This record gives sequence, C-alpha cells and structure tokens, in this order.
Amino acid sequence: MKIVLNRTAISEAVSPLMCAISGKSTLSAVEGILIEATSEDTCVMTTFDLEKGMRITVPAEVKEAGSTIINAQKFVQTLRVMEGDFVTMTVDEKNVACIESGKSSHKMNALPATEYPTVPRLVTSDGFVIGQAVFKEMLSKVMHAMASNDQRPVLNGCFFRVEEGKLLAVSCDSFRMAKCAFTAEIENKNEDASALQFSFIIPTKTVGELYKLLKDDERETARIYLSRKTIVFNIGDMIFFSRLIEGQYIDYERIILNSHRIFATVNREEMIAALERAALVTEEKVAGSVRSHVKLLFEGNLLKVSAISTLGSTYDEMEIEHEGADLLIAFNNRFLIDCLRASDEEKVRISMTSALTSINIEPAEKKEDQEELYMLLPVRMKE
Repeated sequence: MKIVLNRTAISEAVSPLMCAISGKSTLSAVEGILIEATSEDTCVMTTFDLEKGMRITVPAEVKEAGSTIINAQKFVQTLRVMEGDFVTMTVDEKNVACIESGKSSHKMNALPATEYPTVPRLVTSDGFVIGQAVFKEMLSKVMHAMASNDQRPVLNGCFFRVEEGKLLAVSCDSFRMAKCAFTAEIENKNEDASALQFSFIIPTKTVGELYKLLKDDERETARIYLSRKTIVFNIGDMIFFSRLIEGQYIDYERIILNSHRIFATVNREEMIAALERAALVTEEKVAGSVRSHVKLLFEGNLLKVSAISTLGSTYDEMEIEHEGADLLIAFNNRFLIDCLRASDEEKVRISMTSALTSINIEPAEKKEDQEELYMLLPVRMKE
C-alpha cells in the first residue's frame, strides 16, 4: 500500500479517531487505526475499542491500494513531528510502514488488516434524523446523572425513547436522576415506513464522546441508525458507532415523587454561586473519599446555606419564595451543583417533603416544548 496525504488534514482527522482507541486491551489491533485505501482518491480510517468506534473518510492520493493497521499513538506522534505539507505512507509485504514527509522518514511495524476485529454493521433499515443542537442540549441536561460502575448495567448509560415528534432521555446513578423530554422535528428513516418508536440505552463513555462530537449549529443534523445491539451516528464526515446496553431500564416514573408539601423558588445562578463558595469547605478529602455535604435551611423567605469541615466553615443566605413548613436538609454539594447547572432557566422550583426524602428540581416556568426534572437524594445529617 502506498498513499499520499495532506499532513494538516490527516492530523485533524486523526484527533477524533483517538476517542475509540483502547489502551488496556490485550488485543494489539484495537490500539491501532485501520487504514483502508481502496479507491483512487479517498482513504477510510477506523478505530474500534470493542465498545465504541469511529470511522472517517479523508482525501488521499492512492498510488497502491491496500489496507493495514498502524499503532494510533505512534502515528499521531509521528505526524506531529513531521514538517512537510504532505505525508507519504508506504507499507511493504513484511508489514513495515514507512512514513515520509519532506526530507524526513520514519519506520514502524504495522499489522495486517485481517487481524482487526469485526466492525458492526454501520447502515440499517431502522433509524431517524434529528438536529445536532437539540440532541446535544438534551445530553447536557442528563449526562451528569449517569452511573459508570453500577452493579445494575442499565444504569451505566443513558436511556432514550424516540417517538413521533418527541425525544426523551433519562439517567440515574442511584443518588440522582435526570429526566428531559423535547418536542423536536424527527425524520423517520425506517424503510418500511412504520411508526417511529425506539427505546435504547447508550453507555456512559459513549455519551461523553458523543457530546464532544455534536455541534451547536441548529442547521446541522445527525443521521442515526439502530440495530438490536448497536447504534450508529452519522455526523458530518464522521461515523461514530457504539454497542448498546441490553436490558430493561428502571421504572423511572414510579421513582419520582409527586406528593411534596414544601416548595421553594430560587434564583438558579445565585444558588449555584452560594454552593460554589460552600465547596471551598465541603471539598474535603477524608480517607481517600470526598466529603462534600452542604446544609440548606429553608426558613421563611430565606435560604441559608452552611457547611463545616476541618477546612473551616461557610455561611450564605439568599431570598426565596417559600411555601410550606421550614426545613433543614443536607446534600452532597457537588451533586446538587450538577443538578442546578444542568438547567438553563433563571429560576428553579425545589419540591421537598422531609430531610430524608428525595427532592425534585424543575424550571419555575415550564415550557410547552420542553420538560425537565432533576431528582436528588439528601444525605443523613450527623448530630
């Protein structure tokens, strides 16, 4: 195989490919980039860590067609130190790759393409098209509550349900839950023209990488394909794919409490600022863990924020709209900040019952085309 690539273009293309490089696998092939040059003017580059993967097509002058696997880290480092405008890569019959640019050349061992793991099917009959900005905004509202190492596999990801004109996302890590629903324009790509209705769970790591790839431009769309075990995202010139988490998601509607008796409407930015000041005290590492409990006293039309640790103490207060009895309740400070930051409304409504009962955080003014709810469990206060 012999191909000529623009060094700047290939460096930009390789960067997103690194999200699907495995550094802990015993399989050497998944630490590399599968490079396939079969047509005259393009080169297909794929990375796949057995859970998620990325495929990008880049322009190339293909002098000799072929395919190979190049170690990703070494390839990136080599491109970074080369100085020429174009890079020529040659792979001989002994699987030795030679990368040349200007007057410089570098050789490294390659692997035969046949050793690369089988990539999932990237086009299916089932799928839909949605705006990237809408999908990204939804991820930003729920991704903070995803678990990463829960004993229940379904919680180690984000649950989605897609219907005609509506997209729902739910995440839960046993301590907090986020639920968000958008009314959005969704184009059905089902070849059989059946009703648009999908439910799936995307792994936590995949959601994090997907959020980085999506754009805020409302004119950009993402084409999404689904199979029983795989989801594929066509985002511009990139194809991002991942295995799905199998299993039945938790009954999240049953968990949400709707019988609260105490309500407070607060300015979201003011409350975040007070909690951030409290974090100077609460972010205390004790025996390898972080103790980040903050106490909230809802008393009359005031919210009093306080925290005490060996680092010191803090106190803040702010005016609120309060209905119901006074209440003293404590939370993991970082979890509470994450819930408030997920919303972008000026004011939020906090619904409570007791110091040991979960709370609901919602926008004070609800929108017709959007629904969001954040639930958080309190912590037991020590006397």
